[in-house]
This record gives sequence, structure tokens and C-alpha cells, in this order.
Amino acid sequence: METPQEPALDRDSLLAKIAQISDEVGKVVVGQRYMVQRLLVGLFTGGHILLEGVPGLAKTLTVSTLARVLRLVFHRLQFTPDLLPSDLIGTMIYNQQKGSFEVRRGPIFANLILADEINRSPAKVQSALLEAMQEKQVTIGETTYMLDKPFLVLATQNPVEQEGTYPLPEAQVDRFMLKLYVDYPSKAEELEVMRRMADTNFVGDVQTVLGVEEIAAIGKLINQVNISESLEQYIIELIFATRRPQDYGMKDAVSYIQFGASPRATINLARAAKAMAFMAGRDYVLPEDIKEIAPDVLNHRIILTYEAEADGIRPRQVVERILATVAIAGR
Repeated sequence: METPQEPALDRDSLLAKIAQISDEVGKVVVGQRYMVQRLLVGLFTGGHILLEGVPGLAKTLTVSTLARVLRLVFHRLQFTPDLLPSDLIGTMIYNQQKGSFEVRRGPIFANLILADEINRSPAKVQSALLEAMQEKQVTIGETTYMLDKPFLVLATQNPVEQEGTYPLPEAQVDRFMLKLYVDYPSKAEELEVMRRMADTNFVGDVQTVLGVEEIAAIGKLINQVNISESLEQYIIELIFATRRPQDYGMKDAVSYIQFGASPRATINLARAAKAMAFMAGRDYVLPEDIKEIAPDVLNHRIILTYEAEADGIRPRQVVERILATVAIAGR
């Protein structure tokens, strides 16, 4: 009897499979390659992602398709005002036949969790999700259960409808590695969407590209990506520029920034830059890797003042100004 072959875990084969992922997702979802790439950054580095965009931009479809391509367990949770923590993590139920309590695990026990419209759930549900995101574990009764690896929370927010919502606390927002703004498709992409949906026979079958073992192997390779001391210092300067912009010649930005990025931003920016370098086929980080991913890492971590909001200033504009101002040592 032949033993099943182990998945190919060498660097070149893994890079080839990463390149294939977007093509497989593209069989179902038109465009959204930026979103797919960032979702992979979060998955490979263990960072959670906050998605913001108006309804109908294929956020849910993209995540569910990606789960199929990666052979991961996927659960979609619709967050509503009447949702309870037990609906998320599970609860203890009484078994009359056995005369004892048993644990019924909730939908949080999966690899990919899509928390749809997360800001519609009350604080107690958000707190339950917080433990799972930070500790990769949940507590049911008096017992703590570790979650499967990989574990990634992808939460969506609707920027249009704010009635009946519970804004996420800053402490929880900071636990998301990236915040992505999902934009409308181009004219050509929307035309393709229309043609596909007009075809009632359209199926969009996808092939499995990666599995759990390969995702773990990619994570280990990303950890080995080299980042020079000058680029490490560059990351530090970027973060400190969000806290003390006047030290970097941006005195006019002082009145716009209420709170700068936390140390989590420093860690996540370095990890995300390494992932970007690896996915580009390099074992070293370039300044372009940092600059490309920095807005997604920093946008939700810079808290603006009322004056900034009154002047129509957005966090992304502040991040762009910082990236244009802060120089790399020795360059």
C-alpha cells in the first residue's frame, strides 16, 4: 500500500502556489487581487484583518472562496444586536441521558472566521471575540480550549449605515493587523461581473492550492526573511512620526493627530513587510515593501482630532504625508 505523498514544502514550490492562489480565486471573484494579497499576508503572519467597504463588493465571496482554495474550515458569523457570547464561542448544555453537562463548541472553532458587520454586536460579544483574537483560545465554563491553527478573524464594517451600531473600542481595533478599504471595481471588472452573473450556469469551480502544513511552512520562511538595521530604524521612525510629527518637520500635523500608532504597529509593520518581501520572491525586505503595506497597518491606529475631521483630513492622508517626509537613514 502506497503512503500518501507529503506536500511540497520547498521555497520555490510554495512561491509558485502562492502565485496560483489569486488565479484560482479569480475564477469566482472578479478583481480584488489587492484584497486577496493582503488576506494572505494576514494568514501567513497570523494577523487579523478589518475590511471596510459598502455592501456588494464581494467581501464575503472572496473570503469563502479563499478558504476553499486553501482547504481551510470557514465559518461566517452575522453579527447582530441580539448576538450572545455563547452564540460565538459555545456553551455548556445538559445531557439528560448522561446526567452531566457537555460542551457544545461554537462557530469560533474554525480556521477562517468572517465576522460580518462586527460593529453591530454589543460590547460583550466583541470582548469574547477579543480573547480569541489575542490569545488564540476561548474559555467555556471553567475550561480553556485552544483554537486550531491557522486562526484568522476577518471582520467587515459597513461605512454607510451607522444606525444601531456599536463602534469597536480602540483596544480591539488595534488588534487587527491590517485595515483594508475595499473599493468599487473598475468598469471592465464590473462588466465581467455582470456577464458572469447573467449566466445562470456559471459555477466557478476552484482547485485546492495550499493546506495547513504548507501555510505553516510559509510562516516559518517569512520569519527568516532578513530586514536590515537601517530598515528596522526606518520603521521605528515612521511609528514615532505618528506620535510626534513636530520632530519630523510636520508641525501642521500636530493639531490633526490625537493619538499615534501603538507598539503593535511597529511589530505588525515589520511582520507584514517580511511577508510582502517573501511573496515577491525575495528573502530580504526593501523600502518599497514597507511603504506599500504601511497604510494598511497604520490607517486604523492613528486617531485624529475633531479639527482634522472638520478639515476633511483622513488617516490615510496623514500616513501618506509621513511616508513622504520620513527618510531612511543613510539615503
